Amino acid sequence: MKCAVCSRKAKGFGYFNPRLPRSDPRRYSDRWVFCSMRCQNAFSRLMEKTGGHMIDPSDMELAAMASCLGPLGEYVGSIGMQRPLADYSKDEVLMLIDVVVTAYQEHMLVEHERMAEKDRAFLEERLVRQGKSASTGVLIKLTVS
Repeated sequence: MKCAVCSRKAKGFGYFNPRLPRSDPRRYSDRWVFCSMRCQNAFSRLMEKTGGHMIDPSDMELAAMASCLGPLGEYVGSIGMQRPLADYSKDEVLMLIDVVVTAYQEHMLVEHERMAEKDRAFLEERLVRQGKSASTGVLIKLTVS
């Protein structure tokens, strides 16, 4: 099985849809397995935000696609910019795929981690503000007779 985020070999990490009842066969899926906690966490954050519905590429995915252009250009330049793709050897095509997929995956993981850190910082700041406002409130003493 392949990781749902990066397509590497899955290694025992998984996700289930808690919105579905336990008896529903769609609750657990072979498609929702992961190679690492990093990919599992990235997928979980995405599922929480989108509810599992994705149609068009997001701005983040478009940015990840664009981030592949530099490494792709470097690789194609190193093996000959004028050569048609049909003239590439099998190893050259596999390396081309590896360069693009690695750049895409790295951008997506870094961006997901950046967003998670931003969310965490926001929530921590909000908790601190709530703690301060609760401590500055008026104390009311109730007595029972």
